[in-house]
Amino acid sequence: MIDRKVAISVKTTFRRASAFMATKDKEGSLKAIFFDAVGTLFYLNGTVGDHYALVGSEVGLDLDARELERAFHAAWKKMPQRAAIDAPRENDDKGWWRELVDLVLDQVAPSLSEFDRDNFFEVAYEHFAEAGVWQLYPEVPGVLEQLQPRLQLAVISNFDGRLRLILEHLGISKFFRHLFVSSEIGADKPDPDIYRRALKFIDLKPNEVLHVGDDPKCDWEAASAAGLSILRLDRQKNSLRDLLAMLKL
Repeated sequence: MIDRKVAISVKTTFRRASAFMATKDKEGSLKAIFFDAVGTLFYLNGTVGDHYALVGSEVGLDLDARELERAFHAAWKKMPQRAAIDAPRENDDKGWWRELVDLVLDQVAPSLSEFDRDNFFEVAYEHFAEAGVWQLYPEVPGVLEQLQPRLQLAVISNFDGRLRLILEHLGISKFFRHLFVSSEIGADKPDPDIYRRALKFIDLKPNEVLHVGDDPKCDWEAASAAGLSILRLDRQKNSLRDLLAMLKL
């Protein structure tokens, strides 16, 4: 049950909502907070190109980090949004990531053998779940520690099952009652249905949940379309500490 102090302060804060916050029910009691993962709770140490180059060296390939970075962003733009289904996706969406990596390698090493491609992908897939690859934003543990006793906390992300390992490595898995990843819930941001499915799972109404995220389309627009209040996180202008200030914690 929500702490009475939080319920009261939420009503007050909603009346004074900042430019970073949009609410659906100014008088509603907040019962849960959804958090995006990458860019909200933690970030990648270095660039994707840096990590792909490191993976390449581990499997005997000499690949340029800058070329890999450029190729990754070009490939990412070409990847289609995954259609929503009524069940978890096959093999934890691993096939989708393989398709992405193949598009990257097509640009930087088009003559690479299928054997080398397989090796690169398998090592890369495991690499991004390893300790030290991701870094917490500095305020995250303290903020979660204050919120967790008072509210249900959950992560909702376009990731896969590897996110569990990442949260464990970062030491914050203990704060979250639920983890909703697109590969398991069967829908991806920016489809608002990913939020609706999460709400159904925890049996809460949209006006009882606040979503915190950094992406204008996937977090702000999609969560708002599902009826949730949102905290617009912009790491150049604010942080999760603003959430504590809004809730007067």
